[in-house]
Amino acid sequence: MNPEKPTLRGIFEAEEGPLLRFAYGILGRREVAEDIVQDAFVRLHEHWDEVANPRAWLFRTVRNLSLNHLRDHKRERVTDEPPEWDNTGGPEQQLARMEAMGAVRLLLAELPDEEQALIRLKYHEGLKYEQISTRTGLSVGNVGYKLHHLLKGLSMSLRRMGIEGSEG
Repeated sequence: MNPEKPTLRGIFEAEEGPLLRFAYGILGRREVAEDIVQDAFVRLHEHWDEVANPRAWLFRTVRNLSLNHLRDHKRERVTDEPPEWDNTGGPEQQLARMEAMGAVRLLLAELPDEEQALIRLKYHEGLKYEQISTRTGLSVGNVGYKLHHLLKGLSMSLRRMGIEGSEG
């Protein structure tokens, strides 16, 4: 018995979210990631009869389109930070890491500006609670409270998305 090939609609419903997180992990820009994923699905539709494993084909296509975009638009980089490539582990671990990075970026982008600022001050600028307190006007205790609950909420959101930490 041959397992039936899923429908294009089924593939879209199952893989759109993971593909967006994957593309966002590479690109760091939601709008571009959405365009890349949309383009990949259009290409899949065009080659549907030739593709044996649509999921693998889509991830490979999104990866290639994302890397091409980065190469062709070097000056559009939003951040001066180098890409967070980690070559340890096999392809599955690297894919999972990129998908997780994309998911975190998407979740952070959806936070209110004040909460994004707290995360940025703590983790991008490396400030201590006292320094964040001085910059924001919040009490030190309030900074700690808000950061704790922000991180707890992000962690819960990641778990709901099926993304666990390295310890499981």
